[in-house]
Amino acid sequence: MPENKLYRFDPQAWLELEAAGDWYRLQNAEASVRFLAAVYDALEAIAQSPQRWPKYVFGTRRFVLYRFPFSIVYLDEPTVVSIVSHRPQQAETRVLGGAARTVIAY
Repeated sequence: MPENKLYRFDPQAWLELEAAGDWYRLQNAEASVRFLAAVYDALEAIAQSPQRWPKYVFGTRRFVLYRFPFSIVYLDEPTVVSIVSHRPQQAETRVLGGAARTVIAY
C-alpha cells in the first residue's frame, strides 16, 4: 500500500478553516469538535488517495463533507496535496449571511 502524501494549506484556506471552526464553536462546542474531526478525517482520506475525488475547477479536486455544508478543494501535486480552499456550500452561505468566498490560490 502506498504511503500517504503530506498535505499543506494555502494561508487563506487555513484562515477559512479557522473561521469555520470558530463559527461552529460559537454555535455549539460539540458541533465544533465534530466539524474539526470531519475535516481531519477528510484530509487523511485525501492524503491516502488524492485521485479518488472528482475533478473540480482549474486543475483542482473537491472533497465534499457530507455532514457539514463544506468542501475541501485541493491540488494533487507530485509530492504533496495542497489545500487551496475550504469553502462553504450554498446552505452555509445562507446561514453566514453571504460571507462565503472561494479562494483558489496557487
